Amino acid sequence: MMTETLEFQAEARQLLQLMVHSIYSNKDIFLRELISNASDALDKRRLVALAEDGASPEDLHIEIAADTEARTLTVRDNGIGMSRDEVVSLIGTIAKSGTAELLRRLKDSKDKDGKEKESAELIGQFGVGFYSTFMVADKVTLVTRRVGEDSGTRWESAGEGTYTIESVADAPQGTAVTVHLRPKDEEDALFDYADERKIREIVKRYSDFISFPIRLAAAEGEPATLNSMKALWARPRSEVKDEEYTEFYRHISHDWTDPLETIQMRAEGTFEYEALLFIPSRAPHDLFQRDGRRGIQLYVKRVFIMDDSRELMPDHLRFVKGVVDAADLSLNISREILQQDRHIQLIRRRLAKKVLSTVKDLMTSDPEKYRTFWREFGRAVKEGLLGDPGDQKAILDIASFASTAGDEPTTLTAYVERMKEGQDEIYFMTGETRVQVENSPHLEAFKAKGYEVLLLTDPVDEIWVDAVPEYEGKKLQSIARGSVDLDSEPASEEKTGEFAPLLTWLGETLTDEVKEVRLSTRLTTSPACLVSDADDITPTLEKMYRAMGQEVPPVKRILELNPEHPLVSGLRAAHEQRADDPNLPETAELLYGTALLAEGGDLADPARFAKLLADRLARTV
Repeated sequence: MMTETLEFQAEARQLLQLMVHSIYSNKDIFLRELISNASDALDKRRLVALAEDGASPEDLHIEIAADTEARTLTVRDNGIGMSRDEVVSLIGTIAKSGTAELLRRLKDSKDKDGKEKESAELIGQFGVGFYSTFMVADKVTLVTRRVGEDSGTRWESAGEGTYTIESVADAPQGTAVTVHLRPKDEEDALFDYADERKIREIVKRYSDFISFPIRLAAAEGEPATLNSMKALWARPRSEVKDEEYTEFYRHISHDWTDPLETIQMRAEGTFEYEALLFIPSRAPHDLFQRDGRRGIQLYVKRVFIMDDSRELMPDHLRFVKGVVDAADLSLNISREILQQDRHIQLIRRRLAKKVLSTVKDLMTSDPEKYRTFWREFGRAVKEGLLGDPGDQKAILDIASFASTAGDEPTTLTAYVERMKEGQDEIYFMTGETRVQVENSPHLEAFKAKGYEVLLLTDPVDEIWVDAVPEYEGKKLQSIARGSVDLDSEPASEEKTGEFAPLLTWLGETLTDEVKEVRLSTRLTTSPACLVSDADDITPTLEKMYRAMGQEVPPVKRILELNPEHPLVSGLRAAHEQRADDPNLPETAELLYGTALLAEGGDLADPARFAKLLADRLARTV
């Protein structure tokens, strides 16, 4: 038969070099691409047969044959095949949607510094996965025959701007792609792709769940099937044993404990995908590391795409492991980076919603599992309160917090049910440890009057409480910020007048430390405490910012005095009788310092405070 030599498009030589050197980070995936194309061809043949005859063809399969001496690797299928015109259109024309447009956009992608951006971000719409073979080949031969046609087509190219095409009479139905492998070259990071062990490794990693058997041809005997074809996520849950789910979880997570919960879901309609998710029973060691691994594997039509898909699960659920298998996605040319499209965002929202609703169900169906979940992952989940406001309610519904009501954590729903009559606010206090918060003078009046207070000691608590205004119509209120109204009797005008000179003097004496001095309604046994204005950041948050290298201006706080405490009433009497006593300013410093220490704060000058205290004690001995 006559052989024609044809040229690719004018830009093909340059584009082929781009394919070989600039797009794929892992050369192994050329085999994944060939297997994926073969699987698509088998799917098409099955659909055509079902439409025409109402029955699926028998023994649809993919076969891989390696010749170590000739250094060739052949991937063949008995799928739909291609006609000569289809070969020229789909194979002979690289990036049918326009190489000139692609190259123009690549040229335009250079930033102001002249550095070229990642090309993979730009060419997701140019379907050229077949050309990944030229990463490892010095020549590629394709032989194909379409179902229903008498003769086939042979296509061949060395990837240098031209290709040959001819008709062949004895071509089997389907398509066979033979890759003439380049010599092994360690510098080029090439492996021996004719080696059976390497072939098995690649198929197991990328194509294990392809729904058609992938067979490795043998010199003698029957070919060996390389893939399991057991996509658990595609099987009804009633047909899968718990042991199978556990084994699969261990395989994808490298965690040898059993998963806490298994979640299976399927979306049908205009956009279809299946998901099999697992909630681990313990937090990974890198849960709070910036570069920690994520747990979602992405498949498209059962072809493995990526192992660490951060786009499919929000950060606050980064501990979830599992698989998402989409019918179609807008992928970049190497299938390694997801394009930003609404389908990705839709999957992300639905997966997150399903995980949170599953945890909410555990709260009633299996409280012990829920407690394990929140103990291991609650701190990470609360990070989601800083994100989309639409997620806040779902997260707050499953959150648990330490409380003054008892040793066991409480949910916000339970807190609201226990609220005293007439109470309109959910009271909380943040701090570094539970012991520190429980011993804070800010709690005194709340304990005395029986008001429950949430004890928030995770670093993220300092931030999210300002992002969440209310829950079930009840405002969240810090007991250490702003004024507090606990139906206490306000200080009488007479008492306020009695203490006015002392308050004014203390405000002037401590002007570098506090913005105001006032009488308190939140203290019962302590002489004084420090509170923040409603709009000021807390000292703990101020400390966190500084630890991260962010300088924030010092925030002055309000000193509140307990007028019933002997120290405060004695200081008032001393100030009335001897306002010019040089010891009084030192007493003011000690009063401020003890209030700061009582809440777990840090003294600006501990040595001076210790000296003042020692001198004062020496005079009382």
